[in-house]
Amino acid sequence: MFRIRLTLEYDGTDFVGWQAQKNGRSVQEEVEKAIKQILQEDVRITGAGRTDAGVHARKQVASFVVHKEVDNTTLPVSLNAVLPKDVVIHDATIVDQAFHARYGAKSRRYKYYISKIPTSIMRNYCWQIFYPLDFEVLQQCAKTILGEHDFQSFSKVDTDVKDYICYVTSADWKREDNILVFDITANRFLYGMVRALVGTMVDVGRGHFTILDFNKILNAKTRNAAGMSAPAKGLFLEEISY
Repeated sequence: MFRIRLTLEYDGTDFVGWQAQKNGRSVQEEVEKAIKQILQEDVRITGAGRTDAGVHARKQVASFVVHKEVDNTTLPVSLNAVLPKDVVIHDATIVDQAFHARYGAKSRRYKYYISKIPTSIMRNYCWQIFYPLDFEVLQQCAKTILGEHDFQSFSKVDTDVKDYICYVTSADWKREDNILVFDITANRFLYGMVRALVGTMVDVGRGHFTILDFNKILNAKTRNAAGMSAPAKGLFLEEISY
Protein backbone atom coordinates (compact mmCIF):
# COMPACT_ATOMS: atom_id res chain seq x y z
CA MET A 1 0.00 0.00 0.00
CA PHE A 2 1.04 3.60 -0.59
CA ARG A 3 0.00 6.56 1.54
CA ILE A 4 -0.34 9.84 -0.35
CA ARG A 5 -0.38 13.32 1.15
CA LEU A 6 -2.13 16.07 -0.82
CA THR A 7 -1.96 19.83 -0.38
CA LEU A 8 -5.03 21.50 -1.83
CA GLU A 9 -6.80 24.81 -2.17
CA TYR A 10 -10.52 25.38 -2.49
CA ASP A 11 -13.15 28.08 -2.70
CA GLY A 12 -15.76 27.03 -0.14
CA THR A 13 -18.59 29.21 -1.50
CA ASP A 14 -20.55 26.38 -3.14
CA PHE A 15 -19.61 23.58 -0.74
CA VAL A 16 -21.44 22.28 2.34
CA GLY A 17 -17.97 21.97 3.89
CA TRP A 18 -15.04 19.60 3.76
CA GLN A 19 -16.81 16.50 5.03
CA ALA A 20 -19.02 14.40 2.74
CA GLN A 21 -22.72 14.97 3.45
CA LYS A 22 -26.02 14.03 1.85
CA ASN A 23 -27.29 17.60 1.54
CA GLY A 24 -24.85 18.97 -1.04
CA ARG A 25 -21.37 19.12 -2.56
CA SER A 26 -18.41 18.52 -0.26
CA VAL A 27 -14.71 18.97 -0.96
CA GLN A 28 -13.96 15.48 0.33
CA GLU A 29 -16.45 13.91 -2.06
CA GLU A 30 -15.18 15.85 -5.09
CA VAL A 31 -11.57 14.86 -4.41
CA GLU A 32 -12.48 11.21 -3.80
CA LYS A 33 -14.39 11.10 -7.10
CA ALA A 34 -11.41 12.59 -8.94
CA ILE A 35 -9.00 10.08 -7.38
CA LYS A 36 -11.26 7.19 -8.37
CA GLN A 37 -11.45 8.49 -11.94
CA ILE A 38 -7.67 8.83 -12.26
CA LEU A 39 -6.45 5.85 -10.22
CA GLN A 40 -9.43 3.53 -10.74
CA GLU A 41 -9.62 2.82 -7.03
CA ASP A 42 -12.13 3.72 -4.31
CA VAL A 43 -10.41 5.69 -1.55
CA ARG A 44 -11.39 7.53 1.61
CA ILE A 45 -9.43 10.71 2.21
CA THR A 46 -8.81 12.31 5.59
CA GLY A 47 -8.49 16.08 5.88
CA ALA A 48 -6.44 17.96 8.46
CA GLY A 49 -9.33 20.32 9.16
CA ARG A 50 -13.07 19.86 8.69
CA THR A 51 -13.99 23.29 7.36
CA ASP A 52 -17.64 24.38 7.52
CA ALA A 53 -19.93 25.34 4.65
CA GLY A 54 -18.66 28.46 2.93
CA VAL A 55 -15.19 28.35 4.53
CA HIS A 56 -12.19 28.48 2.19
CA ALA A 57 -8.74 26.87 2.32
CA ARG A 58 -5.40 27.87 0.83
CA LYS A 59 -3.33 24.93 2.11
CA GLN A 60 -5.58 22.16 3.34
CA VAL A 61 -3.78 18.83 3.80
CA ALA A 62 -5.36 15.44 3.15
CA SER A 63 -4.10 11.87 3.01
CA PHE A 64 -5.30 8.58 1.55
CA VAL A 65 -4.08 5.04 0.89
CA VAL A 66 -3.95 3.29 -2.50
CA HIS A 67 -2.88 -0.23 -3.43
CA LYS A 68 -0.94 0.69 -6.55
CA GLU A 69 2.22 2.71 -7.05
CA VAL A 70 1.52 6.34 -7.92
CA ASP A 71 3.59 8.91 -9.82
CA ASN A 72 3.24 11.76 -7.33
CA THR A 73 4.71 14.31 -9.77
CA THR A 74 1.97 13.85 -12.36
CA LEU A 75 -0.91 13.05 -9.99
CA PRO A 76 -1.76 16.73 -9.20
CA VAL A 77 -1.93 17.54 -12.92
CA SER A 78 -4.19 14.58 -13.61
CA LEU A 79 -6.49 15.34 -10.66
CA ASN A 80 -6.76 19.03 -11.54
CA ALA A 81 -7.82 18.07 -15.06
CA VAL A 82 -10.97 16.35 -13.74
CA LEU A 83 -11.68 18.33 -10.55
CA PRO A 84 -14.17 21.22 -10.58
CA LYS A 85 -12.58 24.66 -10.85
CA ASP A 86 -13.20 25.50 -7.19
CA VAL A 87 -10.72 22.82 -6.03
CA VAL A 88 -7.01 22.71 -6.93
CA ILE A 89 -4.37 20.16 -5.90
CA HIS A 90 -1.01 21.88 -5.36
CA ASP A 91 1.15 18.83 -4.69
CA ALA A 92 1.17 15.14 -3.87
CA THR A 93 3.79 13.36 -1.77
CA ILE A 94 4.32 9.71 -0.91
CA VAL A 95 4.61 9.58 2.90
CA ASP A 96 5.22 7.06 5.64
CA GLN A 97 2.31 4.80 6.59
CA ALA A 98 2.28 6.39 10.03
CA PHE A 99 1.35 9.80 8.60
CA HIS A 100 -2.15 11.01 9.48
CA ALA A 101 -3.38 14.31 8.06
CA ARG A 102 -5.62 15.12 11.01
CA TYR A 103 -4.05 13.58 14.10
CA GLY A 104 -0.47 14.22 13.02
CA ALA A 105 -0.96 17.99 12.72
CA LYS A 106 0.85 20.06 15.35
CA SER A 107 -0.85 23.36 14.57
CA ARG A 108 -3.36 24.98 12.27
CA ARG A 109 -3.51 28.57 11.09
CA TYR A 110 -6.63 30.50 10.08
CA LYS A 111 -7.22 34.02 8.80
CA TYR A 112 -10.48 35.95 8.88
CA TYR A 113 -11.07 38.93 6.55
CA ILE A 114 -13.29 41.96 7.18
CA SER A 115 -13.79 44.68 4.58
CA LYS A 116 -14.49 48.19 5.83
CA ILE A 117 -15.75 49.33 2.42
CA PRO A 118 -18.28 47.85 -0.03
CA THR A 119 -16.72 45.30 -2.38
CA SER A 120 -18.06 43.20 -5.23
CA ILE A 121 -14.94 41.21 -6.13
CA MET A 122 -14.30 40.16 -2.52
CA ARG A 123 -17.95 39.72 -1.51
CA ASN A 124 -17.61 35.92 -1.15
CA TYR A 125 -14.33 36.14 0.75
CA CYS A 126 -14.90 38.66 3.53
CA TRP A 127 -17.40 40.07 6.00
CA GLN A 128 -18.39 43.61 5.01
CA ILE A 129 -18.72 45.85 8.07
CA PHE A 130 -19.38 49.57 7.71
CA TYR A 131 -19.73 50.65 11.35
CA PRO A 132 -16.67 51.83 13.34
CA LEU A 133 -14.47 49.23 15.05
CA ASP A 134 -11.86 50.11 17.65
CA PHE A 135 -8.72 48.44 16.27
CA GLU A 136 -6.79 48.68 19.56
CA VAL A 137 -9.64 46.96 21.39
CA LEU A 138 -9.63 44.17 18.81
CA GLN A 139 -5.91 43.73 19.47
CA GLN A 140 -6.52 43.55 23.21
CA CYS A 141 -9.06 40.77 22.64
CA ALA A 142 -6.53 38.87 20.52
CA LYS A 143 -3.87 39.08 23.22
CA THR A 144 -6.36 37.84 25.81
CA ILE A 145 -6.72 34.46 24.13
CA LEU A 146 -2.99 33.71 23.83
CA GLY A 147 -1.86 30.58 25.64
CA GLU A 148 -3.93 27.69 26.94
CA HIS A 149 -7.62 28.29 27.64
CA ASP A 150 -10.93 26.49 27.76
CA PHE A 151 -12.74 27.79 24.65
CA GLN A 152 -16.14 26.23 25.30
CA SER A 153 -17.73 29.69 25.12
CA PHE A 154 -16.61 29.87 21.48
CA SER A 155 -17.58 26.36 20.40
CA LYS A 156 -20.80 25.17 18.81
CA VAL A 157 -22.80 23.12 21.30
CA ASP A 158 -23.35 20.03 19.14
CA THR A 159 -19.73 18.86 19.19
CA ASP A 160 -18.35 15.50 20.22
CA VAL A 161 -15.07 16.42 21.94
CA LYS A 162 -13.52 15.27 25.20
CA ASP A 163 -12.50 18.77 26.25
CA TYR A 164 -12.42 22.36 25.03
CA ILE A 165 -8.79 23.16 25.82
CA CYS A 166 -6.81 24.78 23.01
CA TYR A 167 -3.34 26.34 23.04
CA VAL A 168 -3.19 29.52 20.96
CA THR A 169 0.39 30.27 19.92
CA SER A 170 -0.37 33.49 18.01
CA ALA A 171 -3.36 35.78 17.58
CA ASP A 172 -3.24 39.18 15.96
CA TRP A 173 -5.29 41.74 14.04
CA LYS A 174 -3.71 43.53 11.07
CA ARG A 175 -4.73 46.38 8.78
CA GLU A 176 -4.31 45.93 5.04
CA ASP A 177 -5.68 49.11 3.45
CA ASN A 178 -9.47 48.82 3.99
CA ILE A 179 -9.24 45.18 5.10
CA LEU A 180 -8.93 43.96 8.69
CA VAL A 181 -7.34 40.52 9.05
CA PHE A 182 -7.51 38.32 12.13
CA ASP A 183 -4.62 35.82 12.07
CA ILE A 184 -4.65 32.94 14.57
CA THR A 185 -2.60 29.77 15.07
CA ALA A 186 -3.36 27.05 17.62
CA ASN A 187 -2.69 23.38 18.26
CA ARG A 188 -6.39 22.65 17.62
CA PHE A 189 -9.65 24.45 16.92
CA LEU A 190 -13.16 23.66 18.09
CA TYR A 191 -16.21 23.54 15.82
CA GLY A 192 -17.07 27.15 14.93
CA MET A 193 -14.38 28.56 17.23
CA VAL A 194 -12.73 31.14 14.95
CA ARG A 195 -16.04 32.52 13.70
CA ALA A 196 -17.38 32.83 17.27
CA LEU A 197 -14.17 34.55 18.38
CA VAL A 198 -14.30 37.03 15.50
CA GLY A 199 -18.00 37.74 15.98
CA THR A 200 -17.54 38.37 19.70
CA MET A 201 -14.43 40.51 19.14
CA VAL A 202 -16.40 42.61 16.64
CA ASP A 203 -19.07 43.11 19.31
CA VAL A 204 -16.31 44.34 21.63
CA GLY A 205 -14.77 46.50 18.90
CA ARG A 206 -18.07 48.26 18.25
CA GLY A 207 -18.72 48.86 21.95
CA HIS A 208 -21.40 46.25 22.69
CA PHE A 209 -19.04 44.50 25.14
CA THR A 210 -16.00 45.67 27.08
CA ILE A 211 -12.61 43.95 27.38
CA LEU A 212 -13.67 42.93 30.88
CA ASP A 213 -16.81 41.39 29.38
CA PHE A 214 -14.67 39.51 26.87
CA ASN A 215 -12.61 38.00 29.68
CA LYS A 216 -15.79 37.00 31.50
CA ILE A 217 -17.13 35.39 28.30
CA LEU A 218 -13.92 33.37 27.89
CA ASN A 219 -14.20 32.12 31.47
CA ALA A 220 -17.96 31.48 31.35
CA LYS A 221 -17.53 28.22 29.40
CA THR A 222 -20.92 28.46 27.72
CA ARG A 223 -21.68 29.50 24.12
CA ASN A 224 -24.68 31.53 25.32
CA ALA A 225 -22.29 34.03 26.91
CA ALA A 226 -20.48 34.90 23.67
CA GLY A 227 -21.55 37.11 20.79
CA MET A 228 -22.58 36.38 17.24
CA SER A 229 -20.79 34.02 14.90
CA ALA A 230 -19.05 35.77 12.00
CA PRO A 231 -20.12 34.72 8.47
CA ALA A 232 -18.28 31.68 7.11
CA LYS A 233 -17.25 33.38 3.85
CA GLY A 234 -14.56 35.49 5.54
CA LEU A 235 -12.68 32.50 6.97
CA PHE A 236 -9.65 30.82 5.37
CA LEU A 237 -7.70 27.77 6.51
CA GLU A 238 -4.20 29.04 5.76
CA GLU A 239 -1.82 26.22 6.58
CA ILE A 240 -1.19 23.07 8.60
CA SER A 241 2.09 22.38 10.39
CA TYR A 242 3.44 18.91 11.17
